[in-house]
Amino acid sequence: MDQPGSPQEPQQAHGHDGLPTCPSHPDRPTGVRCTRCDRPICPECMISASVGFQCPDCVRTGGGSVPAPQASAPRTIAGGTLATDPRLITKILLGLNIAVFIAVYATSSELVNRLDMIGLAVDPARYELVGVAHGEWYRLLTAVFVHQEIAHIGFNLLSLWWLGPPVEAALGRLRFTALYLLSGLGGSALTYLLAAQNQPSLGASGAIFGLMGATAVLMRRLRYDMKPVLILLGLNLAFTFLWPNIAWQAHVGGLIVGAAVAFGMVHAPRDRRTLVHAGTCALVLLAIVATVWVRTLQLTG
Repeated sequence: MDQPGSPQEPQQAHGHDGLPTCPSHPDRPTGVRCTRCDRPICPECMISASVGFQCPDCVRTGGGSVPAPQASAPRTIAGGTLATDPRLITKILLGLNIAVFIAVYATSSELVNRLDMIGLAVDPARYELVGVAHGEWYRLLTAVFVHQEIAHIGFNLLSLWWLGPPVEAALGRLRFTALYLLSGLGGSALTYLLAAQNQPSLGASGAIFGLMGATAVLMRRLRYDMKPVLILLGLNLAFTFLWPNIAWQAHVGGLIVGAAVAFGMVHAPRDRRTLVHAGTCALVLLAIVATVWVRTLQLTG
């Protein structure tokens, strides 16, 4: 007859003192039972749980509150670890943009002249060449975080807050960070390649368009209705080419890079995700570096 509280288990053996013995160590009587399956467990086998103790079998199968050693943690569609706060990197990026914007106002826009995206120009204050072609490659990245007008930063940060969290939640923090920065660099690189070299360019728009491209790729991968994101892309591209004084190169470059990186991340084979993701980011970065290098040779060669 089965013991009460353990309907599917045969009666346990008992030691000389009347206590049940541990199934894994029959020579060890114990008064402790697994909080999940109610089997007796000795001190060597018991594993601390949120309430009481559990046996190794329940922990191994993931049935209890203690994570099983062999069980894999839940992953995002791109293989990233699920985060408790899927907006963390988005919040950090928002904070960086706001901090630089405040610094720009505090320095009377002098900081803009040192951080914006410009290919090659003469600095009237120093009477010398400045820009990416003169060796200031850092401008390709710093320009992504620089804004001068409230409307400009307001639109970009609202777009970041709207698009960022879903993409961050889908890709994971590391992959989202890589996509955002590569999109910004891609926008700067295409601006450097195609725009007038003395034309300054700044703002997070390239990275934002990268998030739009990534959103489109994710929605297609998940088989969601594509109409909303296609309408959003169409309106923003129309605005890009019809509104004056907009560096369309940054928007298009960011869009292409964001879509390409996201495609590599969400379509990578499950057993080679890390390799494909790293390879995708590396290839995109190499393409950006090659673009900048070739353009620099054209301007300085």
